[in-house]
Order: sequence, then structure tokens, then C-alpha cells
Amino acid sequence: MNSRPDDSAIEAEILARVTAAGPGSSISPSDVAQALAPVDWRPLLGPVRRLALKLQAEDRIVILRKGKAVPAAEVRGVIRLALPGGRA
Repeated sequence: MNSRPDDSAIEAEILARVTAAGPGSSISPSDVAQALAPVDWRPLLGPVRRLALKLQAEDRIVILRKGKAVPAAEVRGVIRLALPGGRA
């Protein structure tokens, strides 16, 4: 079976992982992709990043670059995902 998780499953995994990491900690988008598709996870990186931007716009997570929260326009390269209020 090689079905791709839908957007709601990806969002739920992002939220579950940043919540589990807790305030002051962050996760990598690849952590989410690997949890959802352990073998063929790389194609999920785009959807994970896209949905992370959506969750950030809803103030449910923050996207970090080099340890600092960045607005959507500056999201590029290596990023981390975290709960709002805690910096990792």
C-alpha cells in the first residue's frame, strides 16, 4: 500500500509532534514526513512545509530558521517547527 497521507493527517502529525516536543523545543519537517511514511518520506516534505505555513498563519505553530521565528515570506532552506511562545 502506497497511499499518501491527506492534509488533515499531516497537520495532525505536525501538531502532535510539536506538542510532544513541548515549549522551547522544535522538530524537523522530516520528522513528520518519516513518521507518516517511514520508507518513502521525501515526497512528503513539500506537503509538510506547505501545511506548516498554513498552521503558522493560524497561529498554531511557529516556523524557525536559525532558531528565530520567521514570517512566511522568509521561510526557505532549513527550518524547524515549534509551539508558539517557546523558542528552540
